[in-house]
Amino acid sequence: MSLSLVFNSLLLGVGLAMDAFSVSIANGLAEPHMSHSKMNGIAGCYAFFQWLMPMIGWFCVHTIAAYFTAFQKFIPWIALGLLLFIGIQMIVEGIQDRRKANEKDCSAAVPGTAESSADAACEEKADNNTVSDRRLTLSQLILQGIATSIDALSVGFTIAEYRALEAFGSSVIIAVVTFFICMGGLLFGRKFGEKLAGRATILGGLILIGIGAEIFIRGVF
Repeated sequence: MSLSLVFNSLLLGVGLAMDAFSVSIANGLAEPHMSHSKMNGIAGCYAFFQWLMPMIGWFCVHTIAAYFTAFQKFIPWIALGLLLFIGIQMIVEGIQDRRKANEKDCSAAVPGTAESSADAACEEKADNNTVSDRRLTLSQLILQGIATSIDALSVGFTIAEYRALEAFGSSVIIAVVTFFICMGGLLFGRKFGEKLAGRATILGGLILIGIGAEIFIRGVF
């Protein structure tokens, strides 16, 4: 494998990992007490899809290029739909968790406490109680992995001139770069998720929707 191929693959990896990095931050915000093993699994999932999609793209270019070119126009729509679905789900869950925690903590108000002080205390308790309520499921993780890597199918055109082994090696480099970048995103999100408490899940959902919109605008316009 030549140095130029390695360098180009590193650059591709950084560029392709940006969406997964942003989603990693959202996941870290939503689950600030996430274990290191789960973080490795999430980053590994994103890395796997960032390896798989360029390889699928390379295979399609060498086999069914005409059909693959026609399919490309649907990529932004697919990414937008998946991230909208997950983002809205996160926002709804975050609002429901905050409401349930608030109702639970405020159900037994202390007599003689000022109403404004009680409301503030209830809201603070609700935030604290919803810090780790939200858990990323396997199905959500897979959808995120697909949504953040589907545009990497187009890399098949970029590496089309590579031989099969070179394309495989390039995809592996992209995957490794994605893994470490996503770990950084998870650590960053987890750190600030503890400070944002119950609002973090809602913020994470908004981030996912924003990423979906950005992919769609970039792909269509």
